[in-house]
Amino acid sequence: MADDNNRQIAEALLEALVRTSFEVMAVLNRTAAENDLSLTQLRALAILRDREPTMAQLAGYLGLERSSVSGLMDRAERRGLVRRTTSSSDARAVHVSLTSEGHLVSARLNDEVAGMLAPMTGRLSAPSRRG
Repeated sequence: MADDNNRQIAEALLEALVRTSFEVMAVLNRTAAENDLSLTQLRALAILRDREPTMAQLAGYLGLERSSVSGLMDRAERRGLVRRTTSSSDARAVHVSLTSEGHLVSARLNDEVAGMLAPMTGRLSAPSRRG
């Protein structure tokens, strides 16, 4: 009896997680599209908000090949959102960081996403919202 109850709870939790992930992805995709960005570009801006990784590290964070990230950063650089600088410790490494405009756009997008997710996150307890 307890095993059946535990299985039902686990299945309900899994269903809720899947449903939530679909809702979050829909919000992220909509926000990206409304701002003429791909989902991957949106993710890159979020990653760059608090770090300045090398191109190789950014590729790892995004789960992409370096050549794909290079094209992604080319487009972001043309929009004035990112800049690339050669590493002072390794001339072969290139770091990526947000420009002032990139920080403004990233913060605005973060606020948009947070606002759209507020109905879901508002139901969480304060400790759960802190992560």
